[in-house]
Amino acid sequence: MAEPAKWQPTELIPHREPFLLLTEIIELVPGESAKGFWRLSGEEDFFKGHFPSRPTVPGVLMVESLAQLGAAAVLADSRYSGLLPLFGGIDKVRFRNQVLPGDILNLEVTMGHISTRAGKGLGRAHVNGKLACEAELLFVFVPH
Repeated sequence: MAEPAKWQPTELIPHREPFLLLTEIIELVPGESAKGFWRLSGEEDFFKGHFPSRPTVPGVLMVESLAQLGAAAVLADSRYSGLLPLFGGIDKVRFRNQVLPGDILNLEVTMGHISTRAGKGLGRAHVNGKLACEAELLFVFVPH
């Protein structure tokens, strides 16, 4: 049995270290959906201050990680070539479980309506099968 295709995020999105919050994309249907993960080594700088006595991934970074995966799903579709999706809004965000150093944040995004100007998607992040975060992501396109 062949191993499933995998994509490096930098092949699809413009984000780079230190703000690349997506390790690998493991499933991709251009313009529709994607699955991937963010592997947290525990050495990330934000753990030093959030919180020194109990390091925890900030919720806003979990949402950003979902948005980066969503951007990859959109930008893999040739209809959106030359465009850059930027946050237009975040709705119905819920944080359910903490994400800790050494965790793997499993991500999935399903895109909803997309036009040439904007779109929306639904993202969910899990650790060890438990929901950590979910959010509706709204984005607008600007020229890249």
